[in-house]
Amino acid sequence: MAPLLTAEGVALAYRGARVLDGVDLALAPAETLALLGPNGAGKTTLMRLAAGRLRPDAGRVRVEGRDPHADRAARAAIGWVPQEIALYPRLTVAENLGVFASLAGVPRRGRPQAVAAALALAEIEAVAGSLVGQLSGGYRRRVNIAASLMNRPRLVLLDEPTQGVDLAARAAIHAVLQRLSAEGTAILIATHDFAEAERLADRVAFMARGRILREGALADLLAGLRAGPPERELVLATAPAPAAEAVLRRAGFLPHEGGLAWRAAERGTGLDGAALLGQLRAQGVPASELRVRAPGLEALYLDALKPRAVPEPPPSLAMGGAR
Repeated sequence: MAPLLTAEGVALAYRGARVLDGVDLALAPAETLALLGPNGAGKTTLMRLAAGRLRPDAGRVRVEGRDPHADRAARAAIGWVPQEIALYPRLTVAENLGVFASLAGVPRRGRPQAVAAALALAEIEAVAGSLVGQLSGGYRRRVNIAASLMNRPRLVLLDEPTQGVDLAARAAIHAVLQRLSAEGTAILIATHDFAEAERLADRVAFMARGRILREGALADLLAGLRAGPPERELVLATAPAPAAEAVLRRAGFLPHEGGLAWRAAERGTGLDGAALLGQLRAQGVPASELRVRAPGLEALYLDALKPRAVPEPPPSLAMGGAR
């Protein structure tokens, strides 16, 4: 199937700093691609280029073969959902959607039908008459998504769509995105949530320093990773004393995100889970639980962002070549 969105050799600098550096990307109809990377990797900038909000310094972006920055018809095929809530708090949900339908160019006669369709798709009919400013964060996020759907776009771009919402709201937002995908909509989503990406994405792309470091079908990437030994995560009852911390590090564990969870830096220790847990406890480690599981998307991400050694050039090249 022909790609709906393509980016070819895209580069962009801001105030002299390179934000994107030769990015290539393609997204087909009914496909969901998750962008994963640290803050400052270039994910939001890439999405703003795809939305037509920015023009690249080099390379090109095309939506259905047209330039979204220069072509209004290309922009009409795009639904853009920024990380910030872009709604009018003193208007009701239905009134907000009516405003966005007008901005999207929906004819006046067709706006009530467009509003009703967006309310149904996002499953927010129950709050249609409520002021947006009085809604929970999760409902605001869902209305934010519904507002981008007024012209039934074929491409939807979402920047951190579930940031700051509870589990129920997160599940409701995921259901909306899965319905969109089932209807043939292409979805590009930037997220820091690995579980979210695993649930929604057909493909993932890992970004850092303005480049895509690795990209591919999620199932294929995970299959290759899971052919190896499982991950081991140790949960501690309390923070370890210096002596216990030294034991953990010798056993190959490192602290995970500064909490009480420690993960094996190298998977596979030669001991089964029960034996390893007993050995660590005997050496004074306040181990509460040892979890053994198949590696997931986070392991792929950490591997993709791991600094790679750059081989030194041969002596003849290092000295400027043979004379």
